[in-house]
Amino acid sequence: MANKNKTNKSVKKRVKVTAGGKLKYAKVGRRHLNAHMTAKRKRNLRKAGIIGDRPRVQKKYKLALGVL
Repeated sequence: MANKNKTNKSVKKRVKVTAGGKLKYAKVGRRHLNAHMTAKRKRNLRKAGIIGDRPRVQKKYKLALGVL
């Protein structure tokens, strides 16, 4: 009897798959110790990070999410 692969829950909480198949995640470095950062740096950390041009990394995360 074949078993299905389980979804990696830690990856599921951190990464979402967009409609185009890219991976979207929240950037690191925004939780604390922000007083010394410039406003520009904090503003750029607000934007979501996207893994779109790295197929090997995308495949690894999609396997963990159970998309592939």
